[in-house]
Amino acid sequence: MGPALSIVDSEPAERADAARNRKLLLDAAVELVRRDGADALTMDAVAKQAGVGKGTVFRRFGNRAGLMYALLDESDRNLQAAYMFGPPPLGPGAPPLERLVAYGRARLTLTEIEGDVLRAATISSPDRYAGPPYNLTKTHVSILLRQAGIPGEIALIADALLAPLDASLVLHQTRQLGFTLAQVGDNWEALVRRVVPAAGEDHRAVE
Repeated sequence: MGPALSIVDSEPAERADAARNRKLLLDAAVELVRRDGADALTMDAVAKQAGVGKGTVFRRFGNRAGLMYALLDESDRNLQAAYMFGPPPLGPGAPPLERLVAYGRARLTLTEIEGDVLRAATISSPDRYAGPPYNLTKTHVSILLRQAGIPGEIALIADALLAPLDASLVLHQTRQLGFTLAQVGDNWEALVRRVVPAAGEDHRAVE
């Protein structure tokens, strides 16, 4: 009886340890990207930054590509939690138009912080429009467009609104063309407000 109880009780502790280790490694990776850019994101560098052996990083993520996608997945999960359960205007309770604007600005903030990783993953994933991260985002934007009463092909309109938030384009606009992230955000908001009429503000989100 004693050993059986010990094994059962150890499982939550093991899962908690795994979650803590994963967060430790991802936090180290994010710090490297912020400080030195995505080119500095190597398995060796993450291990050193986190204070663990390189084998630990490989066991957790497999390779550098796995680490990069884990970073993107973490960002997407955090943003998804914010727009599904967080306070307005990003979360429920604000008019669809204002939630759309808040979503775009939140997405741009992620691009600024982890833009190199986003761009690298975008380039290496030709089928990204068919994958869960993009489709979750598109579903959220589509829901808000429907709540705002926008006519037309909602799927195409959602794609058109999401295209200016593409990491590669935003980095080109800020690094090569010299626009600030605030200017990009203001331009995106102006676009959204042209597509979504002011009357949409009378609708309330029901996510």
